[in-house]
Amino acid sequence: MSKFPNNFLWGGATAALQVEGAFLEGGRGWANFDTERYTPDGNLLELFSPKSREEIEFAINDKVGRYPKRHGIDFYHRFKEDIALFAEMGFKTFRLSISWPRIFPQDDELKPNEEGLAFYDAVFDELLKYKIEPLVTLSHFEFPLGLTFKQNGWESRKTIECFTRYASCVFERYKDKVKYWMTFNEINGISMSEFLCGGILAHDVINLAQVQYQAAHHQFIASALAVKACHEIIPDAQIGCMLARIEAYPETCNPLDVMESVKEDQANLFFSDVQVRGYYPSYIHKFFKENNIEIKTETGDDEILREGVVDFMAFSYYMSNIASSNTDGEMTAGNLFNSKKNPYLTTSDWGWQIDPVGLRVTLHKLYDRYQIPLFIVENGLGAKDVAEEDGSIHDSYRIDYLRSHIEQMGLAIEEGVDLMGYTPWGCIDIVSSSTNQMSKRYGFIYVDLDDEGNGTLERSRKDSFYWYKKVIETNGDVLT
Repeated sequence: MSKFPNNFLWGGATAALQVEGAFLEGGRGWANFDTERYTPDGNLLELFSPKSREEIEFAINDKVGRYPKRHGIDFYHRFKEDIALFAEMGFKTFRLSISWPRIFPQDDELKPNEEGLAFYDAVFDELLKYKIEPLVTLSHFEFPLGLTFKQNGWESRKTIECFTRYASCVFERYKDKVKYWMTFNEINGISMSEFLCGGILAHDVINLAQVQYQAAHHQFIASALAVKACHEIIPDAQIGCMLARIEAYPETCNPLDVMESVKEDQANLFFSDVQVRGYYPSYIHKFFKENNIEIKTETGDDEILREGVVDFMAFSYYMSNIASSNTDGEMTAGNLFNSKKNPYLTTSDWGWQIDPVGLRVTLHKLYDRYQIPLFIVENGLGAKDVAEEDGSIHDSYRIDYLRSHIEQMGLAIEEGVDLMGYTPWGCIDIVSSSTNQMSKRYGFIYVDLDDEGNGTLERSRKDSFYWYKKVIETNGDVLT
């Protein structure tokens, strides 16, 4: 008998900004990620640095540089082919995002862009044809540049109204097609990259943390209002929050290291605490005071947060971190965060530490804390795949990574964790969010496109494609 429930949602995950392309087709407006230029070294410091209006305007008018996310992998024109491959693997669900500027190109329009709405109608219809449930993220790092220039994105409380109008529009349009929703992707990303996660120009800001956490408050209110609207418009739907989960182990049994791990948990889980519990946790007030942060609220905000708690908690998990009171030591890379190197773990081609047991630790921590269903909506291995002369791709390293994580998921379920589903990240090769590279591949499906934008875009099945198909067929029983 399988450890996984019969209704477990096996699938895969992508984001509009990394797959769709067609960046100015079908009436779509400019998005923040359209301005992210490719550099061969994949400079993460540039990705997270505060942006100025001049930098963004330069990117819009640049005729020389290459901006990979404007083109993605052409899912906009090839979605039927890609969804057929997902169906061949047996997907029960497919996580995707709606491009906000494809629905409201500037987001000051009174009416949505019908061509954009029709595109997602076609995508959802294709998924449902194969009995694949859409799992839709409302905001996955893709923000209308019109709102950046007009009101500096999520720094402005006015953006709440814009988001709720957009959310209500797509709830009404797709209420008979989409039953699983999420509000903001990795909402804690706003504390690291206010432009990419919030459309905020902050190049000359003195107290950046003030701007980031004020924007987070606006996103919390917007999320709560979207949850309420979803429940009213689609009573049988479920809507969740989504966090970039960072499991931080104490470096030693030194009580100072243990306390540091507590603080890192609080910094990470503050964002889900508000969305799941419906109020600001007491521990955050000391952090605000120490960093001269004063959140501006309005009458009724507390009630909005209480009434807009989510139905489930989704999260990404790629690796664990080290919490330490000592800043010395070798560092390694990771998703949104860098960390001290853990001597007990191996690392990926991009230096991310591989820790399947850490996923089980996280599942227990989150379920113990919140007691609501959990959903792993991102997990995977970015690696340098090599296509053989016959076109085959032997990615046993990816199979090993995913197998070890699925094994730990099964154990957590046996131990009482309520886990809804699993959508490995980049189920088809996509443009990397952090480095703009195609060579950092996650998918079960290979896309013939290189870092310089050369290739046929032809799709082909990797070894992991057939392996994952068997995993789904057996509901997680066969992992060999």
